[in-house]
Amino acid sequence: MIKINLLPHREEKRKQLKSNFYSLLLFAAVIGAVVVLVVGAVFARQITAQSDRNNYIKAENLKLDEKIKEVATLRQEIDGLKARQQAVEDLQGDRNQPVFMLDEFVKLTPEGVYLKTLKQEGQRVLVTGYAQSNQRVSDFIRNLGNKSIWVYKPELLEIKSVNLGQGRDAKRVVEFSMNVGIKRPREQESAAASTVAVSGAAQTSPTKTP
Repeated sequence: MIKINLLPHREEKRKQLKSNFYSLLLFAAVIGAVVVLVVGAVFARQITAQSDRNNYIKAENLKLDEKIKEVATLRQEIDGLKARQQAVEDLQGDRNQPVFMLDEFVKLTPEGVYLKTLKQEGQRVLVTGYAQSNQRVSDFIRNLGNKSIWVYKPELLEIKSVNLGQGRDAKRVVEFSMNVGIKRPREQESAAASTVAVSGAAQTSPTKTP
């Protein structure tokens, strides 16, 4: 009977399989390293591109901030110029205020009321005078509040009975002081334009017939 020893052959085959396994491991490791390097390079490129975009956006934002500051400065300068222009126009218009105010007082002061002083401080005028009765003062205040286009918001400060004159010529009268506002020409023009617009809208609105 012939006996064949297969141990060396099996050992050789085992060594060959182990060698192949290590070769596959090494190949897989190389492939993995290559994949990691490629993916890392791709991610690095994307990160660099995103960083460049972020830096570009930051730079553009800084430019926009500078432009916004310039616009804000220009707006402040424009507002300042408008305020100065308005002040000049008000000064020019206010020169005619005393004329308009006196004309209003002449028209709206009822009989039996005598004005003593007129003192203007800003857009308010302090008025003092005498009247034959409290009713005359009420009429005067009502005229200024309802009929004047230059004077508004009359406010009675003080009213009292006094003797005017001496001896037999003394008369019992009412002394009063009041405070009124006076409109600027531009304010009066604006109010007049609003009144015209309202009246025009009322005239053009359709009327319903029963």
